[in-house]
Amino acid sequence: MPTEHEATTPILQDQTPWRITYTEIGTLAQVQRPVVTTWARRYPDFPAPVAHDGTRPLFDGPAVVRWLLDTGRGNADTRHLRGELALHTLAAWSERLPGAALVDTLTSLICLRRHDDMPLAADGWPELVERARYFDEEDAFFAREIAAAAQSGEQLDGLRAVADELVETAYSPAEPFTWILDARRRLGAHHLAADSVTPAMAQCIARLSGIEEMEDGRVIGIPYVRTGDLLTALHDKDVTDTGHLYQACDPDPSLVRLVRRRALVHDIAEYELDIVEGDELPTEAFDAPDLITAVLPYEAGEDRDPLVALERIETLTDLLADGRMAVVLGPADALAQALPSRGEADRLRRSLLTSGLVKAVVNLPGGVMPYRPAYRTALWVLHRTPQEQRRGRVLLIDLSAQDLTHRTLDALCEDVYIWRTANWDDDGRHEPRHGVILPIQVLDDRPGIAFTPQHRSHASRYTSAVIDRPALISELEVRLSRLTDAAHRQHDQRPELRTRATLRPSDRPIRRTTVTRLLKERRLRKLPGHRIDAEHLRPEGRYDVLTPAEITGTAPVGTHRIDRTVLMTAYEHAQFTEPGDVVITVTPRFGVYVDEEGLSVVAYPARVLRVRPGAERPLRPRVLAALLRAAAAEHRRASGAVRAARRIEDMAIPDLDPDEAARCDALLVEIARRAALLREQAAALEDLSRLTAAGLTDGTLTILAPDFPSHAL
Repeated sequence: MPTEHEATTPILQDQTPWRITYTEIGTLAQVQRPVVTTWARRYPDFPAPVAHDGTRPLFDGPAVVRWLLDTGRGNADTRHLRGELALHTLAAWSERLPGAALVDTLTSLICLRRHDDMPLAADGWPELVERARYFDEEDAFFAREIAAAAQSGEQLDGLRAVADELVETAYSPAEPFTWILDARRRLGAHHLAADSVTPAMAQCIARLSGIEEMEDGRVIGIPYVRTGDLLTALHDKDVTDTGHLYQACDPDPSLVRLVRRRALVHDIAEYELDIVEGDELPTEAFDAPDLITAVLPYEAGEDRDPLVALERIETLTDLLADGRMAVVLGPADALAQALPSRGEADRLRRSLLTSGLVKAVVNLPGGVMPYRPAYRTALWVLHRTPQEQRRGRVLLIDLSAQDLTHRTLDALCEDVYIWRTANWDDDGRHEPRHGVILPIQVLDDRPGIAFTPQHRSHASRYTSAVIDRPALISELEVRLSRLTDAAHRQHDQRPELRTRATLRPSDRPIRRTTVTRLLKERRLRKLPGHRIDAEHLRPEGRYDVLTPAEITGTAPVGTHRIDRTVLMTAYEHAQFTEPGDVVITVTPRFGVYVDEEGLSVVAYPARVLRVRPGAERPLRPRVLAALLRAAAAEHRRASGAVRAARRIEDMAIPDLDPDEAARCDALLVEIARRAALLREQAAALEDLSRLTAAGLTDGTLTILAPDFPSHAL
């Protein structure tokens, strides 16, 4: 009986070899890169490299997948591994078939398999054509695509097995269909990805539309449907028993057929979808739409005219009856950014606003369309409100400087939901988290103004962050005063810093040693760092985690912490540092840190050098750290080199006499004490500057006449 992985073997014959690196294996198995190196070193049955790209070993992809399936190692499940193997096969097929034709053929085969649930590879192309014509008599879905593939004859024979493998790997026909569209760029079908938004944004638009609260049998309009991302997102949010009816259109006939196929595998019946070729929604079969969602087509910046985008939105709003809604994503320079004052585009935008149609404007960051990361977009939420119910207000939200995380999008959807359920009025019980509610007249009185929040709302003046800010500033002023007094006392009570450094006599040469020798002499002990998962590092937690960022000084100690429960369960063999441990790293550059308190966790690739106090000539941690830092500066990594000229263990450092080491240690302690006081003062001044500037920026603070003279530049 063939094993699970053996079923994937036949479709790989005579295909372009799949060569992957250690890093790609880690991504495939969903583990960190060093884990793969450990596998290759520890397990003799791990596939050997089949080639080298310079110094990088390359492995046979199918062999690695079979090894992962056989051993069960890694965090990826079987379906993911088999799906990746099949998708690689599709990437190899893209060299024989144009990307668009490849996607059309595969999605058509999946639809045919979904209809009769019969294997595809068992029949020849003529039989598949007959099966397709039987189920698609009017050639509206996949008959034409399968007939075109059949004309290539034996050249595309293996493609049937690929489709079978994808379907058998998934739980439903919709899943492999989605895999293919997710891999559209890998398959060379770039035009299918050109106007697509991120899956998170498609789901966000569906949530903003309020489709989850709509009654059965409503009509949903989706102009410029493209590959159907919005269609499937809306269908996923449909919680009704009988479903809704969908109107859609697109000027590309191949995309119209693709959307029909996608609707089939998502169990949208043929009578539930009316899609036509063109720019206008079909309104003959169904009533006027109760909801419209749209992503306006992308246009290059040099050809983009804000007026065109606004006219398209105006055309869509003409289809809305009273109480109907639309959510439209389009270019930010038309929907949110400033326009030439009293120009044609400005007049049209303000007319849409003053007519009560525009209810919310959301300014989005770049990257909403992954294929065009520099393209800035904005969202409009529109609603046809009867004259007597209009409140004359609009919600402006600015996310242009926010990462579109799930938390940010959840907050956006909640703000718009509350705004919508309050009948587009400010009831005072909820404050938008990233925007303000303004009277429409404020924007109409300033032609050309950007539809973005220009200031904080009145209610935001009463948030804890604003109210507490003057008190925090006063606390910082008191803290600075105390630090200044401490500095004066230190200066009065302690003598001025004198290192008393002088040239060493030539008859007293210094003795040198290395870390390797110190380890052999048992004066030092070397301990490795721990591989801590990034998701377990938090700003809060019980224990400090010393990563290379803390050791090199790019982040203060305490930036990364770990919870006690997580440490004891996921890293039960982890060891804490002890007071005086010297923590070093060479990645991304050399860094050394003396952990004077101890009870920290060192994260790989950093490691610990622990001084043995019972040695014959014990080392002093601060002195060792200073000498290592100086030695590393002399042998730093050259530009373009992978490693430094010498390993840390091989760098020659002075082996000071105990008396001289004690004097050096006392000097370093005094320097550290004074530096700590200066750092505290600098941190307090930085916090004072930040809080004051934040209050001035949001308009909640003002500065009275200072007690010190101003300095004009």
